[in-house]
Amino acid sequence: QPESEVFEITDFTTASEWERFISKIEEVLNDWKLIGVSSGKPLEKGIFTTGTWEEKSDEISFADFRFSVTHHYLVQEPSDKDGKEELGEDALPLPMQDLLCMNNDFPPRAHCLVRWYGLREFVVIAPAANNDAVVSESKCNLLLSSISIALGNTGCQVPLFVQIHQKWRRMYVGECQGPGVRTDFEMVHLRKVPSQYTHLSGLLDIFKTKIGCPLTPLPPVSMAIRLTYVLQDWQQYFWPQQPPDIDALVGGEVGGLEFGKLPFGACEDPISELHLATTWPHLAEGIIVDNDVYSDLDPLQAPQWSVRVRKADNPQCLLGDFLTEFFKLCRRKESTDEILGRPAFEEEGKEVADITHALSKLTEPAPVPIPKLSVTNMVHSAKKKIRKHRGVDESPLNNDVLNTILLFLFPDAADKLADGFENRASTSAGSNPPPENEDYNLFSHFKSAPSDSLTYKLALCLCMINFYHGGVKGVAHLWQEFVLEMRYRWENNYLIPGLANGSPDLRCCLLHQKLQMLNCCIERKKARDEGKRGSVSDRSPGGASGDGAKGGDHSGDNPDKEKEFGKSWESWSDSEEEYFECLSDTEDLKGNGQENGKKGAKEGSKESVNLKPEGRLHPHGKLMLLHPGEPLYIPVTQEPAPMTEDLLEEQSEVLAKLGTSAEGAHLRARMQSACLLSDMESFKAANPGCCLEDFVRWYSPRDYIEEEVVDEKGNKVIKGELSARMKIPSNMWVEAWETAKPVPARRQKRLFDDTREAEKVLHYLAVQKPADLARHLLPCIIHAAVLKVKDEEALEDLSSVKKIIKQIISHSSKVLRFPSPEDKKLEEIIAQIMSVEAIIARARSLKAKFGVEKCENEEEKEDLQRFVNSLLEQPEVSVVGAGRGPAGSIIHKLFVNAQRVPAVPPLEEELRRSGSQEERRQGVQSEFPPPTGREVILRTSVPRPAPYSKALPQRMYSVLTREDFRLAGAFSADTTFF
Repeated sequence: QPESEVFEITDFTTASEWERFISKIEEVLNDWKLIGVSSGKPLEKGIFTTGTWEEKSDEISFADFRFSVTHHYLVQEPSDKDGKEELGEDALPLPMQDLLCMNNDFPPRAHCLVRWYGLREFVVIAPAANNDAVVSESKCNLLLSSISIALGNTGCQVPLFVQIHQKWRRMYVGECQGPGVRTDFEMVHLRKVPSQYTHLSGLLDIFKTKIGCPLTPLPPVSMAIRLTYVLQDWQQYFWPQQPPDIDALVGGEVGGLEFGKLPFGACEDPISELHLATTWPHLAEGIIVDNDVYSDLDPLQAPQWSVRVRKADNPQCLLGDFLTEFFKLCRRKESTDEILGRPAFEEEGKEVADITHALSKLTEPAPVPIPKLSVTNMVHSAKKKIRKHRGVDESPLNNDVLNTILLFLFPDAADKLADGFENRASTSAGSNPPPENEDYNLFSHFKSAPSDSLTYKLALCLCMINFYHGGVKGVAHLWQEFVLEMRYRWENNYLIPGLANGSPDLRCCLLHQKLQMLNCCIERKKARDEGKRGSVSDRSPGGASGDGAKGGDHSGDNPDKEKEFGKSWESWSDSEEEYFECLSDTEDLKGNGQENGKKGAKEGSKESVNLKPEGRLHPHGKLMLLHPGEPLYIPVTQEPAPMTEDLLEEQSEVLAKLGTSAEGAHLRARMQSACLLSDMESFKAANPGCCLEDFVRWYSPRDYIEEEVVDEKGNKVIKGELSARMKIPSNMWVEAWETAKPVPARRQKRLFDDTREAEKVLHYLAVQKPADLARHLLPCIIHAAVLKVKDEEALEDLSSVKKIIKQIISHSSKVLRFPSPEDKKLEEIIAQIMSVEAIIARARSLKAKFGVEKCENEEEKEDLQRFVNSLLEQPEVSVVGAGRGPAGSIIHKLFVNAQRVPAVPPLEEELRRSGSQEERRQGVQSEFPPPTGREVILRTSVPRPAPYSKALPQRMYSVLTREDFRLAGAFSADTTFF
């Protein structure tokens, strides 16, 4: 039988969206353990500012509309009093007690609800998406009902708020429930202020009407009032930072910004406003009159003053600008030639192009270098070339600036006298020991260069030119001049000043190592050329001392050998014999070609013992050769080749590529033994008839083991033999010894081919783009900036800044240690340095404004200094002695001076007089401008809604600014006896 009717069954037991929403709220409150009675101690004074605030968040949804729930709370130690419940069931919930607490009015930094209601914890439900808003009244009521039901169901005593309207309006409505009591949180927010509510009496009327207290003599209302005055016009204090005088740099006048010094300080005032809050913390109703005609609220009479400063957003600071501009160079793509026009060196090519002159360079007598350098001499050739393809006026750097910089970089160039220059060159090559202080040694952390070195000075000059004199073009121009100067010095055997002697220091940046390498080459070439001329007597002391310093790199096993190293050049430069030049192109440049050649030669001729000894330095103590029994002589040896970081890396890559096969290992050992072979040959030449044991006794004494044995006659004799590692078959040392011929150092192939190395360095320098250069020198600039900031901080003595500088140093040393740090990390370092500069600039600005330096009385001066320091670190600082203390009287003066504006035209004066009630009421106190903000907190405890209800806390907060008027009220009612 077909069904005749369809039954529609509505199931009223399924939950609606609204009920689900309520249960989600309850769930969250349960999860966060906000159920039940809240207990805690009364709030201490100032805890809202000094304590830590935390928040927890979660998301819930009503149908498909998402809300975020956030619990804001002040972290407190658990209270000891667990017996709180026994005090009485009718104890008020904590939030209601907080409404009346006066210890934390007007906290300087807190959530707006904390400022308006004085709560220590609350939960806010707000639309999750930023652009969503609950605007319609019915939706607002629905949300309020939801939280009311959730609070009733769970017995939660924490206030719950719902955010309504647009986010920027900060409109909240909420509720708090306790046993038999309820507090409603309501709010009014208007753009235009009704005139009757601009003063205290009007606000009191609203408050009383809202409470609607049934008692006839109303319980007294207590009031807290705060007026805020803003000082924007610091006109009488010009900003103390003078811009650097760029013309003075060139004219060489005193003052201005010197080369080699970084600028410092803000170009604009880093403090934009001063806010003075005058507070009457506890007034009883009726003590003070404040209505539309007259006001008792005179800021000078306020018992509490507090000040906060508004810092300018990212003030423009000189050091920061210098660093940022220099950092921008790192991202440029152009090469020096593209920036300056056609290649700088192409003219040289043209001169040689004529085939008839092709050999004249070889046949002409080489001119003897005149040891006279002058700045004009230095740059004339470059100038000549640059002028050919660029108008004189177009040159990015003018001559005066260029000459000043070159003189700063190469102070030795100023000495015209020959002997003066010679001495200057050898001393300026860095023979004086560096100062051993922490700041100086920063270069090894930052991988920059010592602060008295040429590289460091060059970095500062390039930084300055980039900022003031033609940007990237100026940088390219100076770099071109610098490279020409390097070539000039190499060709004329002049040492480069401002570099420490010895092999390249691997703790420094690569560019610094390259310059040190060039200096090593110049030193060798100089000594060699003097040797050829045979004029040992007039040799510069620089050569010998330099080599003495380098000897330390050699075999560490034999101190005697090292001690006497300095003599080595002398012993071989007095001979007129030709020094063997570089490897020929066909030979294997990797260093193993030389051994092969020698091996072949050795096989042809048997070594004769009756060779004449050559290249002796001095006898080695009392040691005798084992077989001929003659004294053992230490030979004159070649020094190992100095290496820069990139060469070492290259070498280790080549060695690694040889693999682990036996052949590879053999090749690797041969490559590494070039120095050993050279020393063996020198040793054989100095000690004819010697054997490998003799060499080992001098070169590596640990590998020659001596022990006492008893011979056949019963006498004790000392018998020596090579160590186990020396006896391994096909041992490297044995092989090399067999290959080595007796050749004194001066006739050996050079281990360090200075000509080739110098050309490599000069080429490396010439091809650097400005961007590469900036990357190389950025560590030096950061190093200089850190030192500058440290110096400036030392004058101000700010403990907070000291901490930040330490952080910058440790951060930078981590970042800069690696070859190519990420841009983002470098930007972070620069930003940190800029923030420190801004803090110091702010300290100086405040010091100037509060006249700390001018203060005569020592005690007052210290107080002011402390006041200024705390202004920088704290959000709000209370003024000791309010308007009558030393700081207070200065602030008063600042306001008085700012009020003395030039005479206002009569028409405006008329408008003002009729217009502003505030000014009419405060006409007497024209020393202060009308307050920018007025805040009032009214509190009382009255029974509501009936006379026999329980007396409960009522509170209203009002804030009034130029374009904003807000009332935030918390009104409690008794839900049992109503």
